[in-house]
Amino acid sequence: MAREYTLVINPGSTSTKVAVFKGDENVIQKNLSHSPEEVDKFQKITDQYEYRRDIILDWFRTEGFEPAQLQAVVGRGGLLKPMPSGTYIVTDTMIEDLKIGIQGEHASNLGGIIAKSIADAAGIKAYIVDPVAVDEFDDIAGISGMPEINRRSLLHALNIKAVAYRVAKEMKKEVNELNLIMAHLGGGISIVPLRNGKMVDANNANEMGPLSPERSGGLPVGDLAKLCFSGKYTLAEIKKKITGKGGLVAYLGTNDAREVEEKINNGNKQAKLVYDAMGYQIAKEIGAMATVLEGKVDAIVLTGGIAYSKMLTAYIEERVSFIAPVIVKPGEDEMLALNEGVNRVLSGRETAKIYEEEVK
Repeated sequence: MAREYTLVINPGSTSTKVAVFKGDENVIQKNLSHSPEEVDKFQKITDQYEYRRDIILDWFRTEGFEPAQLQAVVGRGGLLKPMPSGTYIVTDTMIEDLKIGIQGEHASNLGGIIAKSIADAAGIKAYIVDPVAVDEFDDIAGISGMPEINRRSLLHALNIKAVAYRVAKEMKKEVNELNLIMAHLGGGISIVPLRNGKMVDANNANEMGPLSPERSGGLPVGDLAKLCFSGKYTLAEIKKKITGKGGLVAYLGTNDAREVEEKINNGNKQAKLVYDAMGYQIAKEIGAMATVLEGKVDAIVLTGGIAYSKMLTAYIEERVSFIAPVIVKPGEDEMLALNEGVNRVLSGRETAKIYEEEVK
């Protein structure tokens, strides 16, 4: 039985996306739902791994596949220790850090755990690709202005690097030959300068940079401190106002850019002001990241779900095109990105990294 398929696993809070690839071809994909009642039975997110693994294997076999046909299993990377970007072999040390939640609990921590369990039984290797914890910051980029607080690298690494590889290929270059400013526009927004392929700085999409559909972005810290000590809000409520109920949600009651544009087209001036402000702040952050690259920018790339918005991308392009050509690559295909990372290793174009040798 030929080993020619790759199983891709991307866990979310109440679902797990799965796909089977043959080379670059997505043969089949499915979103496996998990009821809140089922997942709530488990004390920790990572305790769910056997439950989810068995559901994945049942689906896999129902579709006519067997583990003996797999050449690799790849899972979404979780909140691990800070590490360089790349495709990593899932090791026992990585599994330990995923299980204890070394940087926090998140459904993506299940990706590597499930992948290794399936891969071990099949006698093959498991991988993760460009997890959220990727940190390639220059030392200077980590300085915040307050010694007790460091600027952290938490960004949409998987999509950003995958799209950077595609852009480089179209430009007939290697990604490490280019300086790019990548703007991932989604529920959170990451603006990232890539210097010779490395993500050397970024706004923390949860706490800094532009306002986004669900996040407040950077705030006047003095006023934020007053709000925190006003007695009106708990810590949990403040955190929710920053991430989850900030940005477009706070101003306009929706995180859906399409609804906002409909409001604008119907003459809603407040919607236009806030939406323009988001575009303005994105453009301003792109300008700031151009200074990180000393103005030597080969292209500015707009990606993520909101990059489908011609209204927003046109607004941004008008303000930043003097820096470099703007390329729009809308969408966020995480399953494709995970498969591409493994294919780079299996084809010999890239060497798989070992977690414990690379972490900071």
